[in-house]
Amino acid sequence: MPSLTEPKLISGNANRPLAEAVARRMSMHRGRDIGLVDARVERFNDSEIFVEVFENVRGEDMFIIQPTSNPANDNLMELLVIADALRRSSAARITAVMPYFGYARQDRRTKARTPITAKLVANMIAEAGIERILTMDLHATQIQGFFDIPVDNLYAAPVFALDIKANFKDNIDDVMVISPDVGGVARARELAKRIGAPLAIVDKRREKAGEVAEMTVIGDVTDKVCIIVDDICDTAGTLCKAAEVLIENGAKEVHSYITHGVLSGPAVERVTNSVMKSLVITDSIEATAPVKACPNIRIVPTAPMFAQAISNTWAGTSVSSLFDDKTLSPIYEGLY
Repeated sequence: MPSLTEPKLISGNANRPLAEAVARRMSMHRGRDIGLVDARVERFNDSEIFVEVFENVRGEDMFIIQPTSNPANDNLMELLVIADALRRSSAARITAVMPYFGYARQDRRTKARTPITAKLVANMIAEAGIERILTMDLHATQIQGFFDIPVDNLYAAPVFALDIKANFKDNIDDVMVISPDVGGVARARELAKRIGAPLAIVDKRREKAGEVAEMTVIGDVTDKVCIIVDDICDTAGTLCKAAEVLIENGAKEVHSYITHGVLSGPAVERVTNSVMKSLVITDSIEATAPVKACPNIRIVPTAPMFAQAISNTWAGTSVSSLFDDKTLSPIYEGLY
């Protein structure tokens, strides 16, 4: 049941800047101050997580903004403990806003005697009292079926389409969208349709995890401005290798649009030294200092989209309307 006043936002420590940006955006659109609920999310000396909410949340529609990014276990536990605190404080409904859903890459058994951790996480989230999930670009869309509660999976493609049209307007006819593997073709095709660009594929074959043995370009990329599209960039090894292969096959320049910039280990150094002219990521994961300092990494905001999605969820109106870049254009007015 919607709150009689306004939706209430609360944040863990995973991505406080994004939570504050969402609150500012909602305040601007709704014409009244919507701040983050006053609370403390702390750790005892043995790293146990403790949460205390300082405001009355009885009967309120609560939204916890908390991606489960690195450190994934700590941020996941923060989300669960916050949810338990709100449930025991008689909140009317609890929605987890998880811009990045950690453990999504463990969505199936790849070998004997291995877990399906994404399903385990789904069970834990539901058991904590969370009644709805709002996330973006799930690594595997079938994860929505792991839940017996509603899951709204937003897409970065409309935002990327706006950004590409703004930044490549002088040579949009030369743009070609690239899927870095066969499994990502649907995602790349969706963006290609939005900007009216052709599609090519980089077929990769691994000898073992973490190592790319061979890459082949399927399609003619000669003199094209190639835009690699994917959902996650972790160590950036595959991404940088794909960029090299595209240049070797005649591409004019290579850019990448990645939803979730995990960027762990040597990723920033690899991107800095890569032939890629730019790597565009969203702020679904809080950027580290090296990521912010990297000259060829650019961050696009998701706060306008999440703020609108939260408002629509609270009001009981359509969230799927945000899948359309025409609908997002007014929300991102002034940015593009």
